[in-house]
Amino acid sequence: MPEPFKYYWEDFPVGRVREVGGVTVSREEIVAFARQFDPQPFHVDEQAGRQSIFGGLIASGWHTCALAMKMLCDGYLLETASAGSPGVDELRWLKPVRPGDTLRVRIEVIEARPLASRPELGLIRNRWEVKNQRDETVLRMDGSAMIRRRDGGKRG
Repeated sequence: MPEPFKYYWEDFPVGRVREVGGVTVSREEIVAFARQFDPQPFHVDEQAGRQSIFGGLIASGWHTCALAMKMLCDGYLLETASAGSPGVDELRWLKPVRPGDTLRVRIEVIEARPLASRPELGLIRNRWEVKNQRDETVLRMDGSAMIRRRDGGKRG
């Protein structure tokens, strides 16, 4: 019988790198997201953006986070035995995302260990880097994920 998921905790050793995505951000998407979730002037109005320290309209950092999550889901996460996340350790928005930018995510496993309290799960810590078409890092985040173990933790 085939396993229900393609990827389990054992498939995420320290040092494993994946690159996913390639989504181009439009002005309309930036404004629509910002109007609903982060209506600061430099996210919703081009003139206000030009007058800001950013010199133009920019995407909300939270929009960039949401785009990264969607790219990871489309890239492999929906095929992973994910059990959720206990949180994020650090999040940095390093460069503004502008209309027309094309983003991708590079994610590296920086820690992997079984959970002593839940032997059927393993914890991985990842470093996310969202890069634009110029290979500039626009977002960096360290976060954790709980992933089911293939053997349910029965082999120690």
